[in-house]
Amino acid sequence: MTAEPTPDHPVVHRAHAVQDRDKNAGIVSRGIAAFLDLLVVWTILGACYMGLALMKFVISVSEFDFPEVNLFFTTTGFVVTSVLYLATCWEVSGRTLGSVVMGLRVVNGKGVRVRPSVAVLRALLCTFFAIGLAWVIVDRRRRSVADIVFRTRVIYSR
Repeated sequence: MTAEPTPDHPVVHRAHAVQDRDKNAGIVSRGIAAFLDLLVVWTILGACYMGLALMKFVISVSEFDFPEVNLFFTTTGFVVTSVLYLATCWEVSGRTLGSVVMGLRVVNGKGVRVRPSVAVLRALLCTFFAIGLAWVIVDRRRRSVADIVFRTRVIYSR
């Protein structure tokens, strides 16, 4: 049974339809996904800190005080957690939690998952050069700096 065309809903031949996987994601959806991923990383770091505090409490109840947070611990923890989180998610499924919420997926030029080495390198670049995401605004094909360097794409994937 085929649907009859109406002025509101013309019949579109499948060959002419634009699939979600053919469309690169824009700055708004990618920016929201990145912010959600940042919240995930902060949550992981907070959980690690609370776990450390709990261990310290169990070991010495009478002399307990919260562990001291310093710049080295915070920066190193943030970088390691971010890279591990992003690389693992991109290599396993192409999707982080933020990407799942926004309906996005990271793929290579052929439209399949990225290799582990590409996922790690892309995660490093995205962590150390997060402003590279802003290039999506000026690039005609909606690519970030990481997409250009590693020949990846962020597509809509519902």
